[in-house]
Amino acid sequence: MRVASSRRLRLPRGEGPGAWLAAGSVALSLVALLALLGLLAVRGLGHFWPSPVQLVVLEDGRQLAGERVREVPLARGEGVERLYRTGNRDLDGARWAWVRVSAIEAVSHPRDLVVLERRHWGEAVGHLAAVEVEPGRRVEGEAAWVALEARLAELAALRRARDALREEVILPLAGGRKAEGWAGPGLAAANARLRELQAAMEGGRLLLDAAGGQTLEVPLEQVLSARRPNAMSPLDKLAAWGEGVWRFLSEGPRAANTAGGVWPAIFGTVLMVMLMSVLVTPFGVLAAIYLNEVAHQGRLTRLVRIAVRNLAGVPSIVYGVFGLGVFVYGIGGRLDEWFFEATLPSPTFGTGGLLWASLTLALLTLPVVIVATEEGLARIPDQQREGALALGATRLEMLSRVVLPMAAPAMLTGVILAVARAAGEVAPLMLVGVAKLAPQVPVDAEFPFLHLERKFMHLGYHIFDAAFHGGDVQAAMPLVYATALLLVLVILVLNLTAIFLRHHLSTRHGALMRR
Repeated sequence: MRVASSRRLRLPRGEGPGAWLAAGSVALSLVALLALLGLLAVRGLGHFWPSPVQLVVLEDGRQLAGERVREVPLARGEGVERLYRTGNRDLDGARWAWVRVSAIEAVSHPRDLVVLERRHWGEAVGHLAAVEVEPGRRVEGEAAWVALEARLAELAALRRARDALREEVILPLAGGRKAEGWAGPGLAAANARLRELQAAMEGGRLLLDAAGGQTLEVPLEQVLSARRPNAMSPLDKLAAWGEGVWRFLSEGPRAANTAGGVWPAIFGTVLMVMLMSVLVTPFGVLAAIYLNEVAHQGRLTRLVRIAVRNLAGVPSIVYGVFGLGVFVYGIGGRLDEWFFEATLPSPTFGTGGLLWASLTLALLTLPVVIVATEEGLARIPDQQREGALALGATRLEMLSRVVLPMAAPAMLTGVILAVARAAGEVAPLMLVGVAKLAPQVPVDAEFPFLHLERKFMHLGYHIFDAAFHGGDVQAAMPLVYATALLLVLVILVLNLTAIFLRHHLSTRHGALMRR
């Protein structure tokens, strides 16, 4: 009995409340992260799904047609208001309508309601009355919808040919370079071909009967797409959703960033992060090597470490002001005086651009890389260094062939943290190079191919501008959610790339460190 009792007393004890608290914190963090991603995905990606269009008849006889957005209860229990996206902003100056639910007499979903996406004035909603593909030739009824679809397909092909001609021929010839098949007087011939394509796109119109009784005349060249959501099958809606997502990823913004895509912002964000990583990694690694391997470990070195850690907590806007004063006005202004005097007072490097933004963010993330790399160097056993030196290696060979390969995972950890912080920064970029709309991306086929002086677009600034500076915040909110989700995914892809590389290096050198 005593033996059994003693055995019961020696049973392993539980982990205690600390382990449960840690596990609960991890679970709560994961739930919060998944909830955030779910909100961004539902609000952002759901914007591209063709929602049904309602025809609403009010008690006073008025009618409106639009997409139901949300309902809001009124104060003091006075009922509920419903928000509809009605479009047709060029008719009454508004594209949204608030309606009291109690004032709605009837709601229907006519299959012939058409939603047009236009280059200007936003969406248009109504019944398709007629289509004039050519002057004097009007098509009505169901044949009008068939003629509209055929003409929009032709216009899409003409737009692609026009854009390809501008990008592949006209821009190279205007820059003094050769374009295949356009030698000699090629620029004039290319411009003539461009005018032909533009003339082929012009002409034709459609008549749209709005729910309020007005008739809207829309030039066909201004129509980007047309759909009848109430007549679409689930497969048709899925295809339209995929097309909308692709256009969001591959096109540029329009309508003051409340419509269109974010491709220039994606390109600018990734390019800036990559350039920043190239700039910050060697300086951060060399500084960490000096502090841990070369410098005398005395009071001065400890003060330098404290200063580096304090720099990691400085607000980012302070780095933006520093970059504006030192990089843009200081170094950039001197470069303009020395090499670009002919273009003054128009600045070349004396204004915000990709180079100064990357340098500013490299300075911002430099303490992170230094701290992470130095901690990795400190974890390497001294026996590895001593063994290399005992075998006849010089101090430089010991550092380059033994210490640095074993510290590579820690270096990549610093780069991962730097990328995660730099990709989401907005405040310093507003001072040193980001733009609301950049007509050209910083990379093209013109020498020197990477134009460091150009301004660029950034996903974080695009979110800020669309949410707070747009003329129609309600219309911009779905795109804000979609852009925020895209920014998270871009950061995730960049981080996963570095994580996989770090795992490869850890696996390669882990066995050596365990010996």
